[in-house]
This record gives sequence, structure tokens and C-alpha cells, in this order.
Amino acid sequence: MGRWICCLCSRIADPLMLLLILALSCNPSTAATTSPSVPHIKPSYSFGRTFLGLDKCNACIGTSICKKFFKEEIRFDTWLSSHLKLPPSYLLSYSGNYTDDAKSWRMVDITRLTSKYQHDRADKRICTSLLKTKTCSLERALRRTQRFQKWLRAKRLTPDLVQGLSSPLLRCPSQRLLDRIVRRYAEVPDAGSIYMDHLTDRDKLRLLYTLSVNSHPILLQIFPDVEGWPFPRYLGSCGRLVVSASTRPLRDFYGAAPEVAADLALQLLAVLRSMGTNDLNYFFYFTHVDAGTFGVFSNGHLFIRDASTLGVIDKEEGSQLIDGQQEHRDIFSCLTVDCQSAFVSCDSIREKHSLVMVCQELLPKLLKGKFLQPVQEKIDSFLQHCASGLANDQGVNEAIDKLAEILKPLRSCDSRFAYRYPDCKYSDKY
Repeated sequence: MGRWICCLCSRIADPLMLLLILALSCNPSTAATTSPSVPHIKPSYSFGRTFLGLDKCNACIGTSICKKFFKEEIRFDTWLSSHLKLPPSYLLSYSGNYTDDAKSWRMVDITRLTSKYQHDRADKRICTSLLKTKTCSLERALRRTQRFQKWLRAKRLTPDLVQGLSSPLLRCPSQRLLDRIVRRYAEVPDAGSIYMDHLTDRDKLRLLYTLSVNSHPILLQIFPDVEGWPFPRYLGSCGRLVVSASTRPLRDFYGAAPEVAADLALQLLAVLRSMGTNDLNYFFYFTHVDAGTFGVFSNGHLFIRDASTLGVIDKEEGSQLIDGQQEHRDIFSCLTVDCQSAFVSCDSIREKHSLVMVCQELLPKLLKGKFLQPVQEKIDSFLQHCASGLANDQGVNEAIDKLAEILKPLRSCDSRFAYRYPDCKYSDKY
């Protein structure tokens, strides 16, 4: 073939470029050899066990989603750059991307239950208070505690096993709530049982550690979004990192258009009401709210982004832990808070509790200066009445009802609100 090309081309008066091509074509060794393909070197995403917190397991949250990290099916946003560097370990949360098929990606939030500084301080406290050393095996130290030994012997999670833990979720526990935690704990294979027979010693330590540090991932597991609860979806944990569906914090919407602000305010009020009255007879209340407590999905739907300050009271069974029992303290009570901090009495929590805080901290920033007079003046007046906290529960509820009446006609019906569009076109509900 090479000779035929050479003969054919030799009959043509060729310019310099053609002579160069012929020289290459007429060389049999060159024609028969193809240039070797350069092997594709896959970038290496190197995780340190310290970054994930796996070096601290089983004093950690879990390992259910570790494979996703190591298979590069969860990527931090910084990994989209050419340097492929892990983000700083001192951050509390990270934006990430998650895939099931390596083709379609969706945004996720990757968070720590506390800052790395607080984690390190708690780890040091465990070693110094239990073993009198600066460093130690956290698991070995925690296993020796009286509380964990009781957990090992227990067949069922009962109120006495969680007494003195700082999480608001466990301030006023009922047996029904604790059974729900065991039955829906997502870091173990689902057994659907209220008994802890399917939990290994390792599983029990991880559950106890999570409840002691921050109950946020537990709330996401036991009240899942697929059942209509206003929480982002829990995807799993690896070491001391939690992965959940991504939301933008409410603070990002303080400068939003009036119709967007009105829509979010109405959703916020609806969420608080649903947490006070629901089919399961659980009453949810906040011990603290800020601009990061609530978040908004890309479809405009508002959810509770951070459930760490959320308490639960069982309206059906009531609390099975009297206030005096809450004073029992140990190392698990002090992992993230000052051991001297006082517990809130279960009897002192009112239904207006969360509404007043939201009227004080969030709604004024979201709705301030958004509307023309006299509408803005009425909104400010009802917010002030709600935030004062001087009225009884009925007075606060009346102020909220009036506020909702004003806001409803101020929101719009268009594709920006995908969570209710185009339904809002054909329903009086909106």
C-alpha cells in the first residue's frame, strides 16, 4: 500500500509540504506503526483518616457512606478544580456533589456536628478526665464508663440511659420516642425492632456518641422527608462527617424580592405550626434559631436545615424523665457544652416558644422594608406583637394568623416556586 501511494504521488509535481508527507508515507516502518496511546492517569483523591474522622471511630457518627467518598461518588466542590485539594478541615460545612451513576450529579451538604476545634477539645477532655492522659484510645476510654456499660447490658433504649445528655431531643424523652430512634437508626441494617439486639457494641457506642454530640442526624433519620417531615434527606455518615441533601441557608434570601420573601415567611410559619400539631402527636420546639437554622431547596421549598437545637415533647405519652433525673452528669453530658449549663424544664416550654423566637430573630430580617405602606406598617406591627412574648399563646397565634392573611396575596405563582408550580394556578390553597 505504501509503495502504491509513493508511485502515485511521484507523478505529481509536489510542493515542499507534499514531499514531507510522501517521505513519511513511503517509509514502511512508519506506515505500519501507530503512535502508542497515552494511558489516562486517573486523578487520585487522597483522604486522610483524620479529615474524615475515621481515626476516631468508633467514637464517631458512622461509616454508611464511606464507600461513596472513596469511590469518588461524593466530591467536594473544590475537587472540580485542577488541583483536586481537600478543603480546610477546620470548616463546619462544605458544599459537595453526589452521584449514583457517575453521570448525573446533585448538590449535597457535607457537615461536621461541631467544629473540629470543639471535637478536638472534647477528645482531649475524654482522655484527661477518664484516663488522666493527654492522648488515648477514645473508644477504650468511653467503653469503660458506667453509662456505656449500662448500654451494653440493655435490651431496649430507656429514659435512664439518656438522662443528663445535653441534646434538646432528649430533655423530655418518652419511651415511644426512644423506640423510634432504635427502630429507625440508619447506620445499621434495618431490623424494624424496638429492641437493640441488632446493634453491635460498636453500633451502640456510635449511637450514644451521636446523641451526646449533636442529635441533628438522628432527627433526620427518625423523621424522614419522604414521610412529609420538613427535614433534608439523610444520605449517610463517614467518620465525623454527615451527608444530606443540599439547601441554601435562609440568610441568603434576606435581600430577595418581596414576593419571594412573602412566600418563605408563609412557609416558615407553616413549618412551625406543623411541628406543633401533627398526626404523631409530637411537639417540636427550638431552643435557639438563627439564619442557618432554616434552608431553601432549589425548588423554593423551605426546610429545617439544622435540627441540632430542636427538642421533642411527646404529647401522647408525656416525658418519662422527671426534671430531677436530668441533673445526672457524666463525660457524655459535656462533649459539646459546659457541664454547668442548666437544663430547661419540660413544663416551662410553651407552644408559642418557637413562634416568638422566629418573630424576634428571622422574620423581621426577611420582611424588613419589602412592601409599600400601609402594608409594611401592618406587617411590622404584627411581628412586634408576636415577638414581644407578653401575650398568651392565643394572642401570639392571632398575630401570626393576621400576618399570614396579609402575606398570602403578596406572593406570586410562577416557575421560581417550583415546589408549588403549576399547582398554584388551579388551587385556592395558594
